Amino acid sequence: MINVQDIVKLHVDTVARWHEEPIDNPYTGLQEAVCTQHQFNYQLWHQEDIARSRDVTDEKIAEVKRAIDGFNQNRNDWIEKVDDFLTELVDSKAVVVQDGARLNTETPGSVIDRLSILSLRIYHMVEQLDRDDVDQSHMDSVNQKIALCRLQQDELSNSLQELLDDIFAGRKRHRTYRQMKMYNDPSLNPYLYATKQKQAA
Repeated sequence: MINVQDIVKLHVDTVARWHEEPIDNPYTGLQEAVCTQHQFNYQLWHQEDIARSRDVTDEKIAEVKRAIDGFNQNRNDWIEKVDDFLTELVDSKAVVVQDGARLNTETPGSVIDRLSILSLRIYHMVEQLDRDDVDQSHMDSVNQKIALCRLQQDELSNSLQELLDDIFAGRKRHRTYRQMKMYNDPSLNPYLYATKQKQAA
């Protein structure tokens, strides 16, 4: 039904391409949603690098922090949209959920998010191997980290494949978990609505 290796390939290919070309999304269906979610992780990753720089102004840091907040909100929103897409796909296939079928502790969308981040981590770890300002111990450490990341990528993608196969066979239930982030909602963030009330007074 869904080949997880296609998702992993999308993550790996786009990370490499987006470092050379503008962000694009030439996909359709589930892969289009996966790519959209992935691009927010990509943008978030690079803003996080800037946020930790010591040679930028406080004004720039504030700007970057707001960008991080926005990308993170979009990242989480699109985890839910990936899960919503899977719900629609399961419904369209008229999957019969078996009696006693259990929910997984993590949704497929959340696992796809973790795979997205792993693809970014691996790409930037491999970049470290091209440095000429580090010693062999640094290289050895990086190679060990890359090996561990690739192992995690393999194991996580295998686990996701098993989960999706179980969902489409009715052996497990699927549900989108709404994260309902409060800090970006002016009606739920106490600092934001208290400030608004003070301004109105």
